[in-house]
Amino acid sequence: MTHNGAETGNLILNFKALKPKTLKTLYWTINIIFSLLMLADGIAGFFYTQQGAEAMSTLGYPMYLSKIVGTAKILGAIALLQPKWKTIKEWAYSGFTVCFIGASASWAFSGGPFFAVAMPWIALAILFLDYFLWKKSVKLS
Repeated sequence: MTHNGAETGNLILNFKALKPKTLKTLYWTINIIFSLLMLADGIAGFFYTQQGAEAMSTLGYPMYLSKIVGTAKILGAIALLQPKWKTIKEWAYSGFTVCFIGASASWAFSGGPFFAVAMPWIALAILFLDYFLWKKSVKLS
């Protein structure tokens, strides 16, 4: 007897049951929203917003690091949105992963609030979902 997530009450999505068009629509929706958020965050970091400057100061990082990370986030967002170069896209996923783990660790080591420590892990979970959906949609192509 086989069980699927709906029968057992699990909250695991059965991506095999999704139609290819639905899977691609879900991927592009999450990808666009995530990339736009990273693009906005990258621009804010590049132009030294007050909130970003306060965070960098609290964490003990030099201000120029904000420009470096901001530039990387802008380039990473562009890489996630482009469909042609898969290796560049893989590197962007990897870069965002390192960025989020580093952000969480920085806040944790500096004694930051729980929200600041947890938020990068939430972003990482969304990134992993985006990556998983991308890989599934590539297989369907």
